[in-house]
Amino acid sequence: MTRRQFLRLIGLGAVASAVAGAYAVAIEPLHRLRITRYAFTPPRWTPGLTLRVAVLADLHACDPWMSLDRIRRIVDQTNALEPDIILLLGDYLSGMSLVTRHIPPSDWAAVLAGLDAPLGRYAVLGNHDWWDDETVQERGSGPTLAGEALRAVGIDHLENHAVQLEKEGRPFWVAGLGDQLAFTTTSRRRKWRGMDDLPGTLAQLTDDAPVLLMAHEPDIFPQVPERISLTLSGHTHGGQVRLFGYSPVVPSHYGNRYAYGHVIEEERHLIISGGLGCSIAPIRFGSPPEIVLLDLA
Repeated sequence: MTRRQFLRLIGLGAVASAVAGAYAVAIEPLHRLRITRYAFTPPRWTPGLTLRVAVLADLHACDPWMSLDRIRRIVDQTNALEPDIILLLGDYLSGMSLVTRHIPPSDWAAVLAGLDAPLGRYAVLGNHDWWDDETVQERGSGPTLAGEALRAVGIDHLENHAVQLEKEGRPFWVAGLGDQLAFTTTSRRRKWRGMDDLPGTLAQLTDDAPVLLMAHEPDIFPQVPERISLTLSGHTHGGQVRLFGYSPVVPSHYGNRYAYGHVIEEERHLIISGGLGCSIAPIRFGSPPEIVLLDLA
């Protein structure tokens, strides 16, 4: 290779890196939105029960990355899918410092109130809904601003709580787990502390109808019993950077095992959404924002 060829190769590499960086900051996180569809029969599913579930995770509301106008478009696209039920998996607060404005919970909740499904809208909180609430972190207990904002607009916030619903005479359960990383370490708290109570949540199930479990972080999955038909999680954002099915950095103790997608272990099913917004840094590459649509039958 001649010196000129070498310098040309270096130049092309620099241009490619610049283009990829611009795409990761200005295009994929802001202007792409895909509908990721799954259609299957979960274990312990009631014959004849057909259920369309829209799943939204990790909004991280803030300007300019997840503006109110963008949330409105997401709401409209979700409603256009005509789901039977809409499940929100947490992290409504921004979780980033590189923003021009942190959107007040009452504002983004008012937009989410436009979500429409005949069987309702149900939500859990994520770690940033606790971490970014300084008052809650200081006193070591809820309620959170995010949870109160959801309740104020009529979106059911399930924290270690299960509700039974019914479609065409066939019952099923929706259960929501408290966040597993709610409280950070401080001089008073030497350890991370979660709000999750899986045994207490499961104790509320009074029959053998199928169960959809919402858990913001997927790391609880090894503890989820076969009684649960399907666990739904967010949190990881698919790693935010994902190449050839691999994410270099995943906020999970299990790494790429629970980074993204449909995971089946010992006949137990988990779906991890790639989410909608960004956390820590406004970057997405190979992991575009998504609405998850489940057709369960």
